[in-house]
Amino acid sequence: MTRLVIVSNRVSKPRETRAGGLASALNSALNEHGGLWFGWSGNVVSDVPAGVSRERIGEIDYALTDLSESEYSTYYQGFSNRTLWPLLHYRPDLLDFRRENLSGYRAVNRRFAELLAPQLRSDDTIWVHDYHLIPLGQELRALGIKARIGFFLHVPFPSPEVLMMLPGHRPLLKTLCAYDLVGTQTDSDQRALCEYSGREWGATCDDSGMVSLSDGHRFRCMAFPISIDPGLISRNADLARTSKAHRSLVDSLSGRELAISVDRLDYSKGLPERFEAFAHFLDSYPQHRGQLSMMQIAPVTRGDVPEYQELRARLEQLAGAINGRYAEPDWMPIRYINRSFHQANLAGFYRSARVGLVTPLRDGMNLVAKEYVAAQSAEDPGVLVLSRFAGAARELTDALLVNPYDADDTSNAIHAALEMPIEERRRRWQAMSAHLRQHTIVDWRESFLDVLLDS
Repeated sequence: MTRLVIVSNRVSKPRETRAGGLASALNSALNEHGGLWFGWSGNVVSDVPAGVSRERIGEIDYALTDLSESEYSTYYQGFSNRTLWPLLHYRPDLLDFRRENLSGYRAVNRRFAELLAPQLRSDDTIWVHDYHLIPLGQELRALGIKARIGFFLHVPFPSPEVLMMLPGHRPLLKTLCAYDLVGTQTDSDQRALCEYSGREWGATCDDSGMVSLSDGHRFRCMAFPISIDPGLISRNADLARTSKAHRSLVDSLSGRELAISVDRLDYSKGLPERFEAFAHFLDSYPQHRGQLSMMQIAPVTRGDVPEYQELRARLEQLAGAINGRYAEPDWMPIRYINRSFHQANLAGFYRSARVGLVTPLRDGMNLVAKEYVAAQSAEDPGVLVLSRFAGAARELTDALLVNPYDADDTSNAIHAALEMPIEERRRRWQAMSAHLRQHTIVDWRESFLDVLLDS
């Protein structure tokens, strides 16, 4: 295989605490073949960034660049997180479009291309990741780069009607045509892209996902559902049983049951609706009061964005009100935690939870759902309650699928999970576990690269 070049907004080096399954899979691919990982360092500087700093770890070269304060404001905070993120998650009501932010977004993609191009070889394979870098392929082509370039969108690709709410959507999204392969999380995302290309570009899309434009240009669009390493998650769950964090959690439950949710603090995750549904559950099924706690782990992200500040305040108010209404001297209904935990500890927490409560309003995939299933004990597995609007719902069909906007639906599913006989719990878990073993993150990575190299 030719050298692999990964490009992403942020770069994850080995042993970084924030590095998750995706970072591990990409690092593994680069280590196998030798490669380069290019992206933002995470540093914000006052002046124009000096260029690229390089570091080699094992077989991987890391090439990092800083962002200026202006670039951080327009490219990252502005267009990426206050325009594209809400739009792609079906929240146009939260869309904040400013032309100066779009200009900054395009300028950073151009600068990334200018910094990356001199480091490329003619036979490199380039894999660009996510919505921050939609125009990067076109910018590289403008600089004469002829290598194969693939793009993977980790978030949803919404319907054309939603995308058309974005001013200037057509020239921005037309830059996707510069890629040889565009990957989406689900078949519905792929169909939405094909429909958009037909309506807005006059393109045709065949059954193989080949998008053909009237000028003769073609690129392929296919679904590649991202996954996890289920064996690693299961081993971590086994090892975590002896950890201090796991023992402390189990001891604090005093024999009671636990429902667990793990999300970034983001409005796409449906956290207020989840809190309200749990309160509705306690009202509807009072026999479970004092017997089941919900632990919501929600590390703060984008804390300087007003919408996220408002969300955090609302959740704190809801948690306080629900706990104030239902708590008993020895029992707290909601455990609300704004900090992150190492993946190994999370696997142990998942193993301890009778219910995995994963109810985003919209999600490209949601790997927490898959991690929860992988962490369960084969003898006494918990039950996954999963939003129909998460990409994972297309694969984990033996979960209890719910509408997160419907408090009755979620409440009834929590009750059903608690009352479910062990035989049914095992049957559902076995079906989902078998799927995860057959479709791992390594399979995801290799299938994308195989198609890209054949494009």
